[in-house]
Amino acid sequence: MFPFDAVLTDFDGVLRHFDHAAQADIEARYGLPLRKTAFDPEMILPPTLGHVTEAQWVEATVAALGGGERARQAMAEFVEIAFWVDEEVRALLARAQEHVPVIIVTNAMDTLEEHIDRLGLTYFADDVVSSARVGVAKPDPRIYEIAAERAGAAPARCLFVDDRLPNVEAARALGMTGIHYRSLQDLAEVLG
Repeated sequence: MFPFDAVLTDFDGVLRHFDHAAQADIEARYGLPLRKTAFDPEMILPPTLGHVTEAQWVEATVAALGGGERARQAMAEFVEIAFWVDEEVRALLARAQEHVPVIIVTNAMDTLEEHIDRLGLTYFADDVVSSARVGVAKPDPRIYEIAAERAGAAPARCLFVDDRLPNVEAARALGMTGIHYRSLQDLAEVLG
């Protein structure tokens, strides 16, 4: 018997991965602190909560980098960094999905659905809880409650997987079983 009634999984850092070396290369070539600026909490929270679009976030980041064509070109390259699906994680989640719903729970921007489609995952998860669509972001307890409700499962019967420990701890505080994802083995030990 499967030990959970639902699997709630993060997207970035678990199922989807970015080319971080390419990000560093863009920063080095342009001599701009792209990651520090773009992912500063004050910069990233508005698009993550759906208050502004990704395009508006890009413009705000360009302005914070001093504006001008150099900053604009750097950000244009930055947002087009390659990303891919971890097929081994996908396979483990698909096996779990034979027994229970699999829900993606992610802090994302308004472009998430487009990215999911580009990866061929549009029909993969049973549901997607995007912070930009529900207006709350991990580790706010409400996003976990929304995901459990959509899965039709009590929080205590949910497995939650995330690569960020504060997000896992927030899920555990609601009674969920939390897995701090660092490698495939972390997930394989639970989902086999």
